[in-house]
Amino acid sequence: MSHASSHVNHRVMFLTDILLILVGMLSAATVSAAVEYYRQLRRVQKEYEKAREVVEDIILSFNRQLKQEEGKLETVAYRVHSISSKSDNALSKAEEVDKQLHMLEAKLSGVVEDKSRMLARLEEVDRKLRDVVASHKTLNTKVSTIEEQAHRITAIPETKVEAVIPIKRDKVMAPLTDTEIAVLEMLAMEGSKTAPEIKERVKLSREHTARLMKKLYEEGYLERDTNKIPFRYSVKKEMEKLLKKTESETA
Repeated sequence: MSHASSHVNHRVMFLTDILLILVGMLSAATVSAAVEYYRQLRRVQKEYEKAREVVEDIILSFNRQLKQEEGKLETVAYRVHSISSKSDNALSKAEEVDKQLHMLEAKLSGVVEDKSRMLARLEEVDRKLRDVVASHKTLNTKVSTIEEQAHRITAIPETKVEAVIPIKRDKVMAPLTDTEIAVLEMLAMEGSKTAPEIKERVKLSREHTARLMKKLYEEGYLERDTNKIPFRYSVKKEMEKLLKKTESETA
């Protein structure tokens, strides 16, 4: 009996040892699995953090691109609005051009209607031009005949001397300057002269000499020959006699 009980105890202890060994092995396996699981969790956490940083970078880049695209869309919208305004203006101008074209068509139709009348008038003008050309030829023939007759006639030149202005006694008695008296005496003794010739003798300027000669002529002391330029001045016969009479009385 005691031998059987001892045998049972021995088996219980053996089973207990085996159970303890199994529990220890299971505990070791559990701890090892827990450690490995912890390592896996740490690795996954690190990968998650890296992935999160990458995702954040992607999100930031996407936001920047989104803002750029938004700016581009605003620019496109502005351009579309501008193009729309220009299109409206172009449409208005096109309508105006269309109206002008209609008016032009109406005018052209009127011109086409007047074409036949214009052609008739042109034909009439052409006929009149032919008549004028014929008349011109006839006139040329007559002019040629007249020119031939004119060449046969000898032209007689006429001496152009301005009319003598009569001397007034009150003008003769009017006091004359020494220069004016010298000019009259020179012309009475030497004959007719031009204003430049008189200028050289009396030593006056061209303008002064011209005014002096004009004054003596207008007051009736001189005659003026206008056939040649410069004009020639001479003392009037009455004045020449008066000067000679004065000289004889002085002598």
